[in-house]
Amino acid sequence: MNPTMMIIFFVVLVGMMYFQVRTQKKQAEKRMESLNKLQKGYEVITIGGLYGTVDEVDSERKTVVLDVDGVFLTFELAAIKTVLPLTEGIPAAAGVEGDIAVSDEDTAIEE
Repeated sequence: MNPTMMIIFFVVLVGMMYFQVRTQKKQAEKRMESLNKLQKGYEVITIGGLYGTVDEVDSERKTVVLDVDGVFLTFELAAIKTVLPLTEGIPAAAGVEGDIAVSDEDTAIEE
């Protein structure tokens, strides 16, 4: 292998490594930005696949309390995989009750 080919190969290898690191750095910055903006009412998905609504964020301890159907669970911020997008400028689960009425007929158990 002649020296010119080795230099070209080395430059291409360094260029590929540079672009990979740059992409990973941008993704990490975007993730940290979304975690820093996290506040009560946002819907999130944890790394375990659990969907929940943020109830409390503790920046000092780097923890978040999630409300999962009335069960409150505490996680580290690093356990948040995805912050779901907001709908119409408000958090997806801002505590608004649905307009579905349940009557006694719907819940009655027939014997």
